[in-house]
Amino acid sequence: MLNRLATPKGLRLQIGAFGRRNVGKSSTLNALTRQDFAIVSDVAGTTTDPIEKAIELLPIGPVLFIDAAGIDDVGALGQERVAKTRQLFERVDLALIVVDITRGEDVWSDYEEALVEEMQRRSTPILVVVNKTDAVDAPTVDAFLAFLDERGLTGVPFSAKLDGSAKIGAPKLRAALTKLAPDEFLAPPPIVADLVPPGSFVVLVTPVDKEAPKGRLILPQVQTIRDLLDADLGCVVVKENLLEEAIEKYKPALVVTDSQAFKTVDAKTPSEVPLTSFSILFARQKGDLTTMLAGARAIAQLTEDSRVLIAEACSHHPIEEDIGTVKIPRLLRKRVGEGLAIEHSHGHDFPDAASLRRFDLIIHCGGCMFNRREMLTRVDRALESGVPITNYGLALAELNGILDRAVEPLGV
Repeated sequence: MLNRLATPKGLRLQIGAFGRRNVGKSSTLNALTRQDFAIVSDVAGTTTDPIEKAIELLPIGPVLFIDAAGIDDVGALGQERVAKTRQLFERVDLALIVVDITRGEDVWSDYEEALVEEMQRRSTPILVVVNKTDAVDAPTVDAFLAFLDERGLTGVPFSAKLDGSAKIGAPKLRAALTKLAPDEFLAPPPIVADLVPPGSFVVLVTPVDKEAPKGRLILPQVQTIRDLLDADLGCVVVKENLLEEAIEKYKPALVVTDSQAFKTVDAKTPSEVPLTSFSILFARQKGDLTTMLAGARAIAQLTEDSRVLIAEACSHHPIEEDIGTVKIPRLLRKRVGEGLAIEHSHGHDFPDAASLRRFDLIIHCGGCMFNRREMLTRVDRALESGVPITNYGLALAELNGILDRAVEPLGV
């Protein structure tokens, strides 16, 4: 497996945090990364030289956060710090301008104007972090956001204090960063080709059920086959009845199954042969695998008083044994109890964050019809609402008691 923390600086998205002293730049980065890598103090000018932290920020990937000294530093030494901060303008790919909303009329000044002018001159995307919103009323925040909008700037209301203490990774800020990140940093990883050695074989177990279009395979299966062929890897496609023969003949580096056949395929696949599913591969390729894995483990916390949303990206007509409307609900109620409340959404009818808060878990389809940005938007909305989210494959693996085995090939 590739060690992403070893990614060179030049290949990372470099995000700089700029602003005046004591507006909360360090606290913002600490809350965003869920790590205390920057020193936080009430003493102005605590951050002297720029502080760099290489981290894996899902879903963007390898990033380099840079905590800059205050652009309003004073004195001879302060001007040296400002000079070092200005050097960062030349290298950052995305700029966070942090402001303190409690400063009243002084919240936006010539310092911020100069930062904006400099970044716009360099065509660097800007995100204004409106910090300390927990300390002022909503109209004050709304008025300032409207001011930013009039100037063509994106502002995000934020509280480093609350987000930092909750250790939730600042979902609104992360979502905004995801929207501004250059497309190349949001390019999805391969579906499976990077998980197996060059020249190896992968066995794909593809049950042909009523939901597969006549004469065709379903889209995730087709996309996985293409991913393997593009990487010059061996691809063997079988139904469940020929799985054991295929394993014996081809000695595959991985078996990938339709999630609905997990129980049968798990029993037929020797423990030394890695096993996962198409849907779990898409949790990584389309979304945020770490967040969705945590969502699958949250199934254990459900009770008969819980409420689950099952979200389907497609709006196809469900058949009698449909995975989202029949199979998963049946397994959930078998595990939790018949009183479990289950609702469904289809296509683009996905609830907003406020509406999601009445649920205890979201189970989403694999998202094969979505691009990655659209899927990540739904993940971020779930994070904002505080509701765990997982997908069909991870949920079925958990409900069949093989979750650890099913995610092991993905290195988590």
